[in-house]
Amino acid sequence: MLIGEIFELMQFLFVVAFTTFLVSCVDYDILFANKMVNHSLHPTEPVKVTLPDAFLPAQVCSARIQENGSLITILVIAGVFWVHRLIKFIYNICCYWEIHSFYLHALRIPMVRLGSWAVSAIPQDAFFTLTALPYCTWQEVQARIVQTQKEHQICIHKRELTELDIYHRILRFQNYMVALVNKSLLPLRFRLPGLGEVVFFTRGLKYNFELILFWGPGSLFLNEWSLKAEYKRGGQRLELAQRLSNRILWIGIANFLLCPLILIWQILYAFFSYAEVLKREPGALGARCWSLYGRCYLRHFNELEHELQSRLSRGYKPASKYMNCFLSPLLTLLAKNGAFFAGSILAVLIALTIYDEDVLAVEHVLTTVTLLGVTVTVCRSFIPDQHMVFCPEQLLRVILAHIHYMPDHWQGNAHRSQTRDEFAQLFQYKAVFILEELLSPIVTPLILIFCLRPRALEIIDFFRNFTVEVVGVGDTCSFAQMDVRQHGHPQWLSAGQTEASVYQQAEDGKTELSLMHFAITNPGWQPPRESTAFLGFLKEQVQRDGAAAGLAQGGVLPENALFTSIQSLQSESEPLSLIANVVAGSSCRGPSLPRDLQGSRHRTEVASALCSFSPLQPGQVSTGRAPSTMTGSGDRMDARTASSGSSVWEGQLQSLVLSEYASTEMSLHALYMHQLHKQQAQAEPERHVWHRRESDDSGESAPEEGGEGARHLQPIPRSASYPCAAVPRPGAPETTALQGGFQRRYGGITDPGTVPRAPSHFSRLPLGGWAEDGQSASRHPEPVPEEGSEDELPPQVHKV
Repeated sequence: MLIGEIFELMQFLFVVAFTTFLVSCVDYDILFANKMVNHSLHPTEPVKVTLPDAFLPAQVCSARIQENGSLITILVIAGVFWVHRLIKFIYNICCYWEIHSFYLHALRIPMVRLGSWAVSAIPQDAFFTLTALPYCTWQEVQARIVQTQKEHQICIHKRELTELDIYHRILRFQNYMVALVNKSLLPLRFRLPGLGEVVFFTRGLKYNFELILFWGPGSLFLNEWSLKAEYKRGGQRLELAQRLSNRILWIGIANFLLCPLILIWQILYAFFSYAEVLKREPGALGARCWSLYGRCYLRHFNELEHELQSRLSRGYKPASKYMNCFLSPLLTLLAKNGAFFAGSILAVLIALTIYDEDVLAVEHVLTTVTLLGVTVTVCRSFIPDQHMVFCPEQLLRVILAHIHYMPDHWQGNAHRSQTRDEFAQLFQYKAVFILEELLSPIVTPLILIFCLRPRALEIIDFFRNFTVEVVGVGDTCSFAQMDVRQHGHPQWLSAGQTEASVYQQAEDGKTELSLMHFAITNPGWQPPRESTAFLGFLKEQVQRDGAAAGLAQGGVLPENALFTSIQSLQSESEPLSLIANVVAGSSCRGPSLPRDLQGSRHRTEVASALCSFSPLQPGQVSTGRAPSTMTGSGDRMDARTASSGSSVWEGQLQSLVLSEYASTEMSLHALYMHQLHKQQAQAEPERHVWHRRESDDSGESAPEEGGEGARHLQPIPRSASYPCAAVPRPGAPETTALQGGFQRRYGGITDPGTVPRAPSHFSRLPLGGWAEDGQSASRHPEPVPEEGSEDELPPQVHKV
């Protein structure tokens, strides 16, 4: 990390210095041979120009720099920024030294492999084995942190640390960002004339969001672990929203003033980074990558960066194959002919160059050869493989197995161009990514001033309603607790277990899938009571469907099918893998079955695959048998046991195999839960999609539950996402219709119906999993209404 920051400082210094040299210290007339240079005393001798001849003397270069006022201004601003980065780097050195000492002395993990003399100098016990940091897995590091807390009480507020506590400390702000994207509070989707709906989310825009909300001057957080007290109370919500709106305005203006400098930097950095790559591999910009919006949309709550990267990397190949299925026949025809004409001319020039190399000395020949080579490469990238089979539904299901999230209306419509365009927002061209980053300095101020400012009140309400204080951790996002009771969705297997309103529900099954992912990734974690009930219900459902599949098929998958699936999941022999077999199973028998029976058959096949997992035995890794982190039956092996084998390589191998099989198990669970959700959504179409209105000025509220008659309240200013129910209109059914909600992403088929839900009041109970014995775990500040103020909260509204 230290060396990486050193090279970042050197890169910035190099870009500024080298650009200044190119602008002020090069005589381009000599470089382009527009001016003659004579080194010889005899004018008749041939002139040979060298590269140093184009460099101006130091005195001339210095004078040209001093005469250029705009260049001086840019250099001063760049120098101030570089000094700021240098001070931050010096501060980080102290932080890195503390990390180094913590790993070496507290966790007893050396940075490099030690010799026998150093091993004897460090105390060891039965639990810890000396493994160098490059060979440690995250599960081993996490297990050592938990054990160190028991021995040395490094966190004084709790007796024991859980895996969830560690994730909360690391991912505090990332969980908030994932929740903001999930609830569509950040302005990332725009409808442009001629382009339709587009997504714009760049690193510069994300940096400004984090600067405004988390760590910048005047942000919502007092420090790295605590939200400011005034943002936890509802009495000053309008004043706080106005303050946040003004801060967004000033930061937007600052971005607008710095736009020319940032734009110049973006262009220079992109040129220095990608010019050589474009020359060496012209088709590199035609490759695809996961967009920044896609990484936020597909990220689970409490998912570390390396876990997310591993999961998206597994889905890269099927995602690329899926996008390549949609090449236009007309574009393919034009590409073939363009490659033919450009390749013919290029072949002739290459043949002439082989015959006589003096051909390259002719003016513009080398440039022509380069451009023709780029043209041929670009054209060939648009020509599909003649052996490729068009099977978008199976590919999209394989993608779902890895990325875990997908809008409902994609299933069954994988062959449509609309689905392809929407998936392209998550999986974009590298060239589009670079273009968005270049446009970011221009577009970011506009988004901040005109799009983010109107949502200031909704953002204030979000942080007040969805922030809980966890003992030993601090203020965290309540969605990150993965509490099905507080944030579950009835259509994602949480029916009867959740009390969440539409405002409190996480979209796209984020709570349920995140809970399943965290439980599989951390087998030693003890979930709270509500989460345990949900996991137990899902386990029973899997066993029932697996038993039904066994009776229907007369057997189960072979014993080594899981091991084969891991080895071949990303290979060309995908039909041999377990997931590919599950994905292709329903499609192979699909035409002879109705659609509802196809879904049921697919669900039972996934359940059968999950039930085919066998418990892990200590000797299976060395003997080649497939270990597993079983869900259907048996107990998972603790990560600490897996990472403390008799040797470094054995423990590392066991941890890697556990990680692979946990990934496969989660992939099957994602397919299974999506299939259950699809069937439940078809059974209840009126609750399938709900909309979010831009404004809600109605001041009506639902009557008190158990009260006699409805009690009307005065209208109060609130945001569109403020959790208030509405009184039924005369003549309407006697159920409370939820007015408002968030706009469903991806513009799928929507149902204008409302969701009937009885009014309910949520008790302020702590979310499970972090309380000490006899100690309250979460603190919910009471709302403080101001007398006679328009900020007064209705008594029906309760905080989460």
